[in-house]
Amino acid sequence: MNKAWHRRTAAALACILAAGGGAGWLAHARLQQLQASFETDARIVHRLLSQRAVQHDAILSTLALLQPAEPGQGGADAALPRLPSVYPQILDVLRRPADGAWPAAAPGLDTAEAASRAAGHATLARPDLAAGRYHLVLASTPASYALHIDLHATVPRDEWPMDRAASPVRVTLEHAGQAFTIQSGRTPERGWAYGFRKTLASPSQPLDVVARRVVGWDELPWFAMLGWCAATAAAAVAMRMLWRHRVARRRAEELLRLGQVARLNTLGELAAGMAHELNQPLTALLSGTQAAQRLLCDDPPDLETARTAMARAVEQARRASDVVGRLRRLVERPDLASQAQPLQLPAAVHDALHLLEPECRARAVVPEVHAEPNLPAVLAEPVALQQIVHNLVVNALQALEQVPAAERRLELHLTAPTPGQVQLTVRDHGPGIPPEARERLFEPFFTTRAGGLGLGLPLCESLAQAMGASLQLAPGHGRGAAFVLRLPAATSKP
Repeated sequence: MNKAWHRRTAAALACILAAGGGAGWLAHARLQQLQASFETDARIVHRLLSQRAVQHDAILSTLALLQPAEPGQGGADAALPRLPSVYPQILDVLRRPADGAWPAAAPGLDTAEAASRAAGHATLARPDLAAGRYHLVLASTPASYALHIDLHATVPRDEWPMDRAASPVRVTLEHAGQAFTIQSGRTPERGWAYGFRKTLASPSQPLDVVARRVVGWDELPWFAMLGWCAATAAAAVAMRMLWRHRVARRRAEELLRLGQVARLNTLGELAAGMAHELNQPLTALLSGTQAAQRLLCDDPPDLETARTAMARAVEQARRASDVVGRLRRLVERPDLASQAQPLQLPAAVHDALHLLEPECRARAVVPEVHAEPNLPAVLAEPVALQQIVHNLVVNALQALEQVPAAERRLELHLTAPTPGQVQLTVRDHGPGIPPEARERLFEPFFTTRAGGLGLGLPLCESLAQAMGASLQLAPGHGRGAAFVLRLPAATSKP
């Protein structure tokens, strides 16, 4: 019974693990997919913004390259007013002429120009990321130039990879503790967070592209996960039903086989008993008819007829004796001792209890098996041993039917009381056996149960003796009855 409980527990745990593992794999796959999508979008955003930043550098470089040698000669300066119309992100183009100054409306460009001249490329100036504005200054000769850039227009909306209004990804441009929010996204309090940070590919505009994505519990594939769990549960139920059907079928086949063996053995016992009972009257009949034949030989009347009749009676009596002898030789049990083999007694007991599990459950009986550790193997014939255990447990269950369900106990003790011997004790807590019946339990055709044949225990005793074992009724003490089967240990075989 404990093994069956362990099997059911293991099956339930396996089902839970399979359901949880599958659901976890689906959730993990979804998180991996969302992370890959997030990283792809973040890289696209970085590339697009980097292209715009490089474009600003190119515009400044072009202005510095095409500026006229002397003021008033046209060239790039003539195109300055038209640049904001061509590039919406450029709010204004500022120029510091040779020996001149920057417009008073844009203070601080002198410092940026000096830094640009030292670095050899354009330099970021007057960043105000909260407002989405900054200046980009390029020192050149004779004039220097600066672009006033609007970050709102810098973002390429037509190529943007996400829906800025609905996307859960938060994207910002950050520099020196300031931040410009391109899209706000959403950030659940709990979930799986993914991050991306990379500086624009322009040394003149060291702005960090920062993206953050938090996957909430509501974004997990709950329908797929629940569907997997339901499918796993359905598969487990189906497997359980198939397994129970298979176990029930195998149990029925084994019980049928045991029943057939039991019927054959019972028939053998019955035939042997009949042969024994009929042999004596047939012998007497033979002797009487022979004596009558001799007496009739001295009788004058119709002697020839008497001789013929007696001769036929003798012939028929001998024929009957021959038939009984042949029947007895036919049903004599083979030598089970020569068929004995090493067996594990606990395994045989477990197999018998497994076959009788429905009967135990129907009678609300939970067998208690107490086995000593490291029991040696026994020498026994497998079918005979199984039938003995089966019959003893069935007798105990039938006895327990006579007591209330709350008082029903069935104990099986497996011990090695002496070296070279293993003992099985089957004890029930039923009404017990009357003292007057204890001496006749192993007599054929004696029974204390209504409708019984009285052949079960004699058959078990005969099977035990045939394979070198013994079966006895334990001395009465306490409640119920106990039968003791003693078997030779396999190590004691000569």
